[in-house]
Amino acid sequence: MTVSKTIQNHPHKIGAVSSLSGVPTPTLRIWESRYDTFKPHKTETNHRLYTEDDVLKAILLKRLTEQGHAISAIAQMSTTALNNLLQKQQSSNHTKSAASLASQSVSIAIVGLTLASRIESKKFTLDFNNHAIRVTDIFSSNAEAMAGNFQESPQILLIHTNSLHAGIQFEIHRLAEKNQALQVIVLYNFGQEPVIQSMKECGMIVRREPITDSELADLIKSVLVVDTSSKSGPLKSGTLIPQRKYSDMALLKVANISSNVLCECPKHVAEIISQLASFEQYSHDCLNKSNEDAHLHAHLSAISGSARALFESALEMIAKHEGIDLDALTQ
Repeated sequence: MTVSKTIQNHPHKIGAVSSLSGVPTPTLRIWESRYDTFKPHKTETNHRLYTEDDVLKAILLKRLTEQGHAISAIAQMSTTALNNLLQKQQSSNHTKSAASLASQSVSIAIVGLTLASRIESKKFTLDFNNHAIRVTDIFSSNAEAMAGNFQESPQILLIHTNSLHAGIQFEIHRLAEKNQALQVIVLYNFGQEPVIQSMKECGMIVRREPITDSELADLIKSVLVVDTSSKSGPLKSGTLIPQRKYSDMALLKVANISSNVLCECPKHVAEIISQLASFEQYSHDCLNKSNEDAHLHAHLSAISGSARALFESALEMIAKHEGIDLDALTQ
């Protein structure tokens, strides 16, 4: 990530830095006076103004000090160096964790400092006590994310933008493609309806701010596999729900294939997948439209998506048993 030494478009007073980063104002003052951590710009009226890079630095310092790093050792490091240190720390912690937990972790890259501060809050993380959420990267803007290097391809790309228009839509698509994100969630303040609708049709979750932390948690959980109570099954609780594998046309072809399996399993399973996919899309659309009943629709979307993925796995087992070439049907 690039580090700017000048005041950016949105300078912050120290109270705003504290609110965004979760670091108390007295602590920020101590870090500045004792360790020369920040070099704020002073106005003619002697007010200190901090950059967005300062906000990001405060967020990273908070996370690292909570993990045992001494502030005196890291206070003057750049945001790039702090982020690299954090990734190494997370990688080390991840390696030491149990294999079952590692297989269930979900990686999230965040674009937007306000979003990052919310994700890092203890109140927010309580909603994910059964899931391992790993924040892999934090960027202040789409431009910074495009210019920077991601530590890994995130499963979820979480973006905040003030204005959502065709230009921003193009940037988000490029960013998702560049980093091979499996799911994109976009929060915006103002947007053009045709652009919003187009992004939703592409499978993105797009919601207008303001939304509560609980609603934000629901959006993320709506794309995670629900608990299937099966430790050895094809889906692990807390992981990302796979994208749909088979179109309605492919499922129709499967349903019309004659089978020796009792009760015409390929036909029935194909029909179930089609119905679940339709309900999953319906719940997803309801989740996108408004905040009303968002918690319910997020859960319904996750349930139907998880069930759809499980039945797709079952269809593949049946196809293998019956000698059905599913790849040929999907072409």
